[in-house]
Amino acid sequence: MPKDAQHSFGVFKPVGHVVISLPDAEAADRAAQALAALDLDADAIHRYTDSEMLRQIDEDVAKASPIAAIGQEMNLILAHRVLAARGYHWLVVRVGSDEQARQVARAAEAKGAERAQHYGRFIIEELIARPGDVPQVAESPDRGLDAQTPSGKESEAVDGRR
Repeated sequence: MPKDAQHSFGVFKPVGHVVISLPDAEAADRAAQALAALDLDADAIHRYTDSEMLRQIDEDVAKASPIAAIGQEMNLILAHRVLAARGYHWLVVRVGSDEQARQVARAAEAKGAERAQHYGRFIIEELIARPGDVPQVAESPDRGLDAQTPSGKESEAVDGRR
């Protein structure tokens, strides 16, 4: 898929994909092997290292349209940046249906994935429930993404797990 097709208003938004965050390269390897057993197209899985994701996010933030802040795309990539800065690796998987997205998330979670977001045209759905998650509160460009921590910051969620 061309890079431009994965962006909306200059920000990473791969519609029709599941974006999976994994704590390290080994977990990404295990998850990629598990996903290979699913009925996915041969070119459906794309890997990003922590440094590749950091570079992409920094490029996106530098050129993002102010319109990107209206939805949650900007907040989500900033949360992804926190994870990438801590060494997380990524799998971006093209899926054909909501059910296939759930299968991908379950397979990846079993191999150590901590997050999996399914990017739809209008919503981004979190597919992995974390222990201790509380009901989501309203998110906004001012408040940012609801990390479901006491402070509301993604860094607190990561620090509490590692």
